Amino acid sequence: MIDIVDSEPWRGLPASVADLIEPELEEVTGEILAAIAREVPEYERPLEGDFGRGLRTGVGEGLSQFVALIRDADAGRELGREVYVALGRGELRQGRTLDSLQAAYRVGARVAWRHIARVGRRAELDPEVLSLLAEAIFAYIDELSADSVDGYAVAQSEGEDLRRRRRRELVSLLLRESTEVADRRASAQAAGWRIPRQLAPLVCAESDLPQLARHLPADCLITQVDELGCMLFPDPNGAGRLASIKRAVGDKAVVLGPTCEPGRLRGSWDLGKSGLRALEAGAISAKGLVRAEDHLAALLLFEGSALVARIAAERLAPLDSLTVKARERMRETTLAYVRHGGNSVAMAAALHVHPQTVRYRVARLRELLGEQLDDPDARFELEIALR
Repeated sequence: MIDIVDSEPWRGLPASVADLIEPELEEVTGEILAAIAREVPEYERPLEGDFGRGLRTGVGEGLSQFVALIRDADAGRELGREVYVALGRGELRQGRTLDSLQAAYRVGARVAWRHIARVGRRAELDPEVLSLLAEAIFAYIDELSADSVDGYAVAQSEGEDLRRRRRRELVSLLLRESTEVADRRASAQAAGWRIPRQLAPLVCAESDLPQLARHLPADCLITQVDELGCMLFPDPNGAGRLASIKRAVGDKAVVLGPTCEPGRLRGSWDLGKSGLRALEAGAISAKGLVRAEDHLAALLLFEGSALVARIAAERLAPLDSLTVKARERMRETTLAYVRHGGNSVAMAAALHVHPQTVRYRVARLRELLGEQLDDPDARFELEIALR
């Protein structure tokens, strides 16, 4: 088990060390701020405004808290921790990495130790106490640095959450039946996305979205809608654009809705959703990227399956009295008849039988279906049912 003094070395220092350091705090603060401005390029500017106040507060609070911990290590440092968390947040807001702040902490630790060691030697502190004091300073600075790392990470997470929320709001706005152009532009600006002149939705299972998102072009707007993965793809007809999507999709089930203007996205999205449902149900046989526009007839029949079943029950009822094998043969013959307009030669080629066999089957069909074969509307419904 690690001794608590190893992780918090200030606990091993006598309280008299705090009395020795405290009068030096103002001077040490000035030296640290000057050194940071001199040695850390990002901070080489006048200590004014929020930046200057934050840095001064951070240095001053850090030194005061260190003295307080030497006097009473059990008092903790929760009250002052938020100062360093806020410094980490501030770095993210300024668009910087933590490198500069971490460098400032290192500079501060070095300058503080140099000044305090000089004071300690003047006061003839025991070498072991001086050694422990050095260890305490650097361990303490590590804690301040860790607080700022936490603040940076939390702010980063909050920023990502806000970005995701604003992108969901933008997609929701684009999917409405009618929205003002100004509203779309304002929402897109808040989401950090440029609305293209033309786009197309990609629809996938929600569980596939994280993996797909890693491979899609950077200009795709990616979110979840209706418990599905939604990826808005700008300029799908541009050179090489569709090929890039196919590479990203691989063999995952993804449906591309028709290309449209932003104000017409709802219809394209609905068609894409229908395509994914049909794909998952086996009504469309394909792998990887599927263009909804290439399967409109299949989608029509899939979405109207209840109505198609009703049509089939009515139009094909005369075949129910046949054996299973004979019924299947008559269904194939009926579909060939309506597709080829009753031409026996074309039907024979489609069915891979002799024309005389076709004529025999057609005669039998007329006995079963009667006038349906001569009624254009009935033939249309027969083809729907059989398809």
